[in-house]
Amino acid sequence: MKYGLMGVDFEDRVNYERLRKDRLEKARTQMIKDGLGADFDNIRYITGTTIGEWARNKMARYVILTAEGDPQLFDPATPSKRITSPWISDSVHPSVGSMRGAIPPEEGNVETVASEIKKVLEKYGAEKMPVGVDIMDVPLIRALEAENIEVVDGQQTMLDARMIKTPDEIELLKTAAAMVDATYSEIVRAIRPGMRENDLVAIANKCLYSMGSDLVECVNSVSGSRSQPHPHVFSDRMIRPGDMVYLDIMHSFNGYRTCYYRTFVCGHPTKAQEEAYNKAYQWLQASIKAVKPGATTADIAACWPTAQEIGLKDEKEAYLLQFGHGIGMSIWEKPVVSRLFMDKPFELKEGMVFALETYCPSADGKGGARIEDEVVVTKDGCEVITKFPAEELISCGLPGTKAFI
Repeated sequence: MKYGLMGVDFEDRVNYERLRKDRLEKARTQMIKDGLGADFDNIRYITGTTIGEWARNKMARYVILTAEGDPQLFDPATPSKRITSPWISDSVHPSVGSMRGAIPPEEGNVETVASEIKKVLEKYGAEKMPVGVDIMDVPLIRALEAENIEVVDGQQTMLDARMIKTPDEIELLKTAAAMVDATYSEIVRAIRPGMRENDLVAIANKCLYSMGSDLVECVNSVSGSRSQPHPHVFSDRMIRPGDMVYLDIMHSFNGYRTCYYRTFVCGHPTKAQEEAYNKAYQWLQASIKAVKPGATTADIAACWPTAQEIGLKDEKEAYLLQFGHGIGMSIWEKPVVSRLFMDKPFELKEGMVFALETYCPSADGKGGARIEDEVVVTKDGCEVITKFPAEELISCGLPGTKAFI
């Protein structure tokens, strides 16, 4: 994080006009390269607009991007967008779809949407080209096909367009990570006997929203016996002395995400807990050292133990434990790193941003260690942008421990 969070006149901070322009250009370039006539969704990336969590799962908002002309946004809040988003005010239209089937099919709304889409495609001469779609409900796909529109997978096009981050995107990712740094500072002070996993989730939400997060997408909070194996969800379990506690904080700042694990212990760790933590840390550091342009995802995955070494049946079971994934406007982007795909290596390039995460269960059955860092691929290596200390297992919550405050 180079400067502050706000836009100011005295420093060259994130330039949002440049950010919108660069993202649109990248999306259009990749779309033309892949031979598509239009691409749907990835709406914030293409248009620089959002409607927040209200739109989740409603499938009532979409964008049409063609080789020429401005993106055409269909949005339920059209009157507001014309005022608040002047860069797209002439290209925003009302959107009334099926609301995931809640509006009865006999109303014909889906067919109306398909007809609107076809008119836009015809306007720009793209009605006979394949239309790339990232996500869409089945009735609309069928309605488009009834209009003789060829629907193809557009996910790869947009993921490829988003894979190399611009300097503005990297700055936003660093800012999002800095907000989690601060959140962990509060969490480590809160861990103590009697605190519940969901209490830590509440603290994370309060801290992040107070700092300006636009979405706390998910907080995993896992302690004690629940950490073997990793359940990927928090509960109301009460933390007790001797418990290992790990969290994963996923939130968004101006659309840019984090995925960021840290592990702590309530009280003093056992020897087995320290050994587990040190193994997870060493595996993570080895994989970070492997990151550089020209290296591959297989080079990174080779630094991690096999599934059997951590007591699992196969690499499918270990898939989300020794793992890496691109991160940007979503938590799942290219590249993906796993021992499961070592036979299909993916080359690393400068400007990629991804998270690397490792896991090791404690041999005495008293918890597990989960650590994750986010890295930016630089011209000669990488930069770690997640800064909360991870060199050793931090003890907290009891008199005499490092974080007893």
